[in-house]
Amino acid sequence: MIVSGRITIDRIASYSSCLIALLLILCLSFAQAQAAPENVPKPVAKSASAPTPTSAPQAPPIFQSTDRVLAYYGPAVRAKLKALFAAQNIAYPPRAMTWIALKEEKQLMLFAKNKTGAYKQVLSYPIIGTSGVAGPKLKEGDKQVPEGFYKIAGFRPNLVAHIGMDVSYPNAADKAHAQAEKRRNLGCDILIHGSKWSTGCLAMGNEPIEEIFVLAEDVGAKNISLIFAPCNLVHTAPAVDFKKQPVWLRDLYRELRVEMARYPI
Repeated sequence: MIVSGRITIDRIASYSSCLIALLLILCLSFAQAQAAPENVPKPVAKSASAPTPTSAPQAPPIFQSTDRVLAYYGPAVRAKLKALFAAQNIAYPPRAMTWIALKEEKQLMLFAKNKTGAYKQVLSYPIIGTSGVAGPKLKEGDKQVPEGFYKIAGFRPNLVAHIGMDVSYPNAADKAHAQAEKRRNLGCDILIHGSKWSTGCLAMGNEPIEEIFVLAEDVGAKNISLIFAPCNLVHTAPAVDFKKQPVWLRDLYRELRVEMARYPI
């Protein structure tokens, strides 16, 4: 009995030692688990300057009519233009205007007569998107901007390129030359419009076209003459090889030069 009692006591002591050791291991593991997050790098906060959905540029409004365009942009644009015209001693809107597009210089220059009857350049806009080279537009797909005398043929309040105005290409002279040379499919849909890209048109950018659109509507399409030239022909020779151009191009450039000389460019 004494031996048996000793064995039992020894076993209990052994079990107690194991239990204590196990508890120590568990406590150590728990302590390490609690300490582990202290050594883990914290997530990096996003930069306050990082782009967010609200910082992306907004698409321009979509309009269903010219009246909607004028109601939306008209008040602010007219206030700005009236001040600019007044500084040139020109009433707003003027009775008539001439707009000269210079392909090489990539400028759209807007002229009107002041109260003394002298032509003044009231505005000038950079043409930020165009295509082709010096020389006339002859056919669909040649990527050329037309050259000659044109009018505004209509207003386009809803375009992929924001808003814009139709140019009256082909005009009577374009059609007559094409008939004489037996050319067909002269192309169409030449515009002055917004956005930054263009093939055969004048892309002016969205904000400038908003001003130009309101101005054109206020002056009246029939009262605006458009001159599309390869360059400032009054001071610069066009970069064309006349041997590779239609025979009538010299005469057209002469007519353009004479007309452009009436304006202070």
